[in-house]
Amino acid sequence: MRALALAIDGLELPAIEKISESQQEDPFQVLIATLLSARTQDATTLAASTRLFKVARTPRTMAKLPVREIERLIYPVSFYRNKARHVKATCEALVSEFGGKVPGTLEELVTLPGVGRKTATLVMILAFQSQRHICVDTHVHRISNRLGWVRTAEPDETEQALYRATDARWWPYINLYLVTWGQNVCRPVYPRCGDCVLVEDCPRIGVTLVGKSKKGD
Repeated sequence: MRALALAIDGLELPAIEKISESQQEDPFQVLIATLLSARTQDATTLAASTRLFKVARTPRTMAKLPVREIERLIYPVSFYRNKARHVKATCEALVSEFGGKVPGTLEELVTLPGVGRKTATLVMILAFQSQRHICVDTHVHRISNRLGWVRTAEPDETEQALYRATDARWWPYINLYLVTWGQNVCRPVYPRCGDCVLVEDCPRIGVTLVGKSKKGD
């Protein structure tokens, strides 16, 4: 983990991290941006979130937007029609059930429309500085299995296995480190193993073909 912390310095951060930093970890904006990010490229998520927040920056103002307007603002994120409905419904729930504020527990967050465990754990870490959660997305699931830290089939299994396999002091950082590394080096297809700081210790489980190293560029 220390090696990864040094290695990601200077690399492009994930979109949610950028939004979290620029908005001083505002829980609402972190929540909405994370909702938009599912199966969507980071650049698209960042652009869509920026457009949406220029029009509405609070649950109350966003809840008043028509679904069609939200669709227009967040397009072309993946599944933008479904996400627009979830954004509006979540904002309405925040206003009616939580006084217009994002709840600060995982159990409450997952009751919001469209909010699954991955979204909820990331909000807990970025917006509420939780030290007790690990956010597992496809990058974290893939790389932790590739490294042999866990042997799991689904992200939910990976989260629970990582609690057992890793030191608690690293839990809030696992998503940032592995997502950044996964987007830049340890890619799903053709990982650049020749550029990896963990290559000496990585069993490369499931890796059959590697990509070209950038060191020779």
